[in-house]
Parts: sequence; C-alpha cells; structure tokens
Amino acid sequence: MALGMIECYGFVTSVVVADKGLKTADVELVAIDKNKPANADKCEVPLVMVVKFEGNVAAVEMAVEAGKNEAEKRGMFIASRIIPRQDEQIEWFARLNALGKSSTI
Repeated sequence: MALGMIECYGFVTSVVVADKGLKTADVELVAIDKNKPANADKCEVPLVMVVKFEGNVAAVEMAVEAGKNEAEKRGMFIASRIIPRQDEQIEWFARLNALGKSSTI
C-alpha cells in the first residue's frame, strides 16, 4: 500500500485538494491533518494542512499530482511526498489527525 501526502496552507485548500485527488484516482482518503506553525502570526494563512491518501502506487501518484496542481493554482502548495510501500510499523501514523477525535476520516 502506497502513502501519498500533500502539505498545503489552509483548511479550504486541503478539502479542495482531497476532493481533486479522490476524483482523479482510485485512492482512499485516510486523513486530513493540521498543524499551526510556530511563525503562524507572520503567515498569510496560519494553518498548515496535510492531505493523506492510500492506494496502489500508480493511483496514489495520480491523486498526489492532481491535488498538488490544485494547491499550486491557489499559491498554497508547500510539499508532497509518496512512500511507495509504507512499512506497517508506520502505517498507523498515516491515520493520525488533529481535526477530530477519530483517527480516521
């Protein structure tokens, strides 16, 4: 199982990024996570979000590319990364999120 992550600014952008990735490829949205950076007061958008997808490698690559493009269009893209075969010891980590009490979407 591959893990794809897209880091971007803003909650709304993260929802749009997730939507685009899900509509582009056969992937599962496993979490949308948030982080407030230490310098948030100096940032135009003070909330960093991470959208996390799982699926086969090709599908995750397509979802991440589509989501990344959506974030870039808005000037909100930070970084992306694909782990082609995540180790089962860190698989639980992908499902962590700080948006709600549930660990999965």
